[in-house]
Amino acid sequence: MRAPKTKALLQAVRAFAFPASLIPVLIAGALALSYPGQVAWRLYPLVIICSLLLHASTNVIAEYFDFKKGVDQKHTFGSSRVLVDGLLNPKEVLLEGYALLGLSFLLGLILVTVRGLPMLLIGLAGISGGYFYSAGPVGYKYLGLGDIMVFLLMGPLMVAGAYYALTGAFQARALYVSLPVGFLVAAILNANNLRDIPYDKAAKVKTLEMILGWRLAKRTYFLLIGSAYAGVLIMIVTAVLPAWSALVALSLPLAIRNIKTVGTSLPDNPQQIAAADVETAKLHLAFGTLLALSLLIARLRS
Repeated sequence: MRAPKTKALLQAVRAFAFPASLIPVLIAGALALSYPGQVAWRLYPLVIICSLLLHASTNVIAEYFDFKKGVDQKHTFGSSRVLVDGLLNPKEVLLEGYALLGLSFLLGLILVTVRGLPMLLIGLAGISGGYFYSAGPVGYKYLGLGDIMVFLLMGPLMVAGAYYALTGAFQARALYVSLPVGFLVAAILNANNLRDIPYDKAAKVKTLEMILGWRLAKRTYFLLIGSAYAGVLIMIVTAVLPAWSALVALSLPLAIRNIKTVGTSLPDNPQQIAAADVETAKLHLAFGTLLALSLLIARLRS
């Protein structure tokens, strides 16, 4: 039976992945608590909404192009399945993606009226990065550039951009603290692409994991996870982060479990890591929440 269209449209946005865009904004807000000047907290809900809309539009537009390129099929993982299961037609999905992207842009103009040209440039970078993730003539996710761009867009750009929207200032600290967040977002995509290597080969699209090969791609996953924790440790030692940020160690059991799962997986059995991207997203959520909480505790105790 065909699902109600509104339900299918909601399914297409893949809301379960939204913490990947919510965590950077949460951390930016936690950093802004220590800003010595005035913070425009009234803009915070709008920053969150724009970030989620941009993430949703990126997911939906990618859904369309992945289906058109044959990346998403009945037997593959990762999509919302609204197209492969016939819940929506491609035109409906593409129009939904454009509508979400347009709404993100229009609401973002409110931030631009408050913060000016730098906010516009940040917004355009985010919108173009999200759109050209899968859309032509670039479609950089199919050219092996998805990992690095996701790291930049959902790490430094999103944290520093949200921080600027709240404070009207750029701060090196926001960029430093964004790095572990970016590493873990890139790890989510790495896990997804690692699992999908055989399917992406069949669809004749390139990901970084395909270029590296199974063994090096797995090592990249380990490196990304390890770099997130090492980055926090270095920033505690150098006083960029408070000692309270050691709280992120509470998420280590999740990290170790994910590393073991990926580490023991075999290239001819993607089913072994079918949920590796989801489990890595859970790690990103736990790690990011603990990091933001540590900044809040440090501020309250200062």
